[in-house]
Amino acid sequence: MRKANVVNSIAEKTGIAKVDILVTLETFFKEVKSSLENGEPVYVRGFGSFILKKRAAKIGRNIKKNVSVEIPEHYIPAFKPAKEFMTAVKNSDAIPHETTDVGQED
Repeated sequence: MRKANVVNSIAEKTGIAKVDILVTLETFFKEVKSSLENGEPVYVRGFGSFILKKRAAKIGRNIKKNVSVEIPEHYIPAFKPAKEFMTAVKNSDAIPHETTDVGQED
């Protein structure tokens, strides 16, 4: 499901204008990004947590140049689903759809 589909679904269920929903959704995403940039996790009870995960320093390889490269310690954003969310997905009969556009932004 893409962002437009989410907006349409919320608009149908609530009767709120699509533009207002889109602005709210975009603002939520910006707030999550901003909080993580400042090192603050975002907790949404019953849904999950947007957190930072620490990646240890390691040695990588640049295959083209055949040299070792030191990759410094860094943090990456991650999502940790709430227990209720995990249980709901686990117990659903839904079959995941095949996606070929993983990683593309809307």
